Amino acid sequence: MGNENTTLQVEQFQPTSTELTFGNKTDFEHAQRVAKMLATSSLIPKEYQNNIPNTMIALEMANRIGANPMMVMQNLYVVHGKPSWSGSFVIAALNSCGRFTPIRFEITGQGDTLACRAYANDKITGERLNGSLVTMAMAKAEGWVDKAGSKWKTMPEQMIQYRSGAFFGRVYAPDVLMGMPTEDEVTDFTVMSSHEQESQINRLLDNSTLDERQRSIITFKLNNGISQSEAYEIMADLKNSQLPAGDRAQMNATDAKNAVAALL
Repeated sequence: MGNENTTLQVEQFQPTSTELTFGNKTDFEHAQRVAKMLATSSLIPKEYQNNIPNTMIALEMANRIGANPMMVMQNLYVVHGKPSWSGSFVIAALNSCGRFTPIRFEITGQGDTLACRAYANDKITGERLNGSLVTMAMAKAEGWVDKAGSKWKTMPEQMIQYRSGAFFGRVYAPDVLMGMPTEDEVTDFTVMSSHEQESQINRLLDNSTLDERQRSIITFKLNNGISQSEAYEIMADLKNSQLPAGDRAQMNATDAKNAVAALL
């Protein structure tokens, strides 16, 4: 495959206000009314339906980056407990921020030699801005390709463009992304829990005093996959729940390692 330029065509959006949703009582109350109205809609994602707090946060994020609230809600995901953008939204936000010419992708090679670099020109200086080179060799070395359900195996060109676009934004416009990763980055960069950790959680769960609802929540998380840090947090909570009420302490994920080792 020779050099190839591609771009994602999106509708542009521009900031309409510099006021913060939580800037003062009047703005907060107004945002709350808007959030209440939006939360009753069946057209927004289920994470926001009848959930005013989540909708309020989406409104604040939309206001900060000058995006349409609906666009933010459609492209904001929580993966392993971390809020993250869709890959296409990152490119859309960079294209519409007004600082650069539209993002382009320089693609070379194919198969194991596939490589991609996102680039654009600064609108003020005209300087070409080059993002980091992303290669399939990098994807394999970092373990992205071998992740369960990895799309790097089935759609490598799409994934390599999303990743190079995210890397470009991280360097040249981190404020536009609000420092947040893309959903595929969270998936690729998260170290998942081991079978041993999950077995430890199940043993702790068998000896816990949690009610059926609390047990169901933990079981649901295990069945849907958890990260190592989430596993340690769950183990800390389970260990803590076995102590007398007066001796219970707020433990973090790091504390859990020694606590669980002592218990087992």
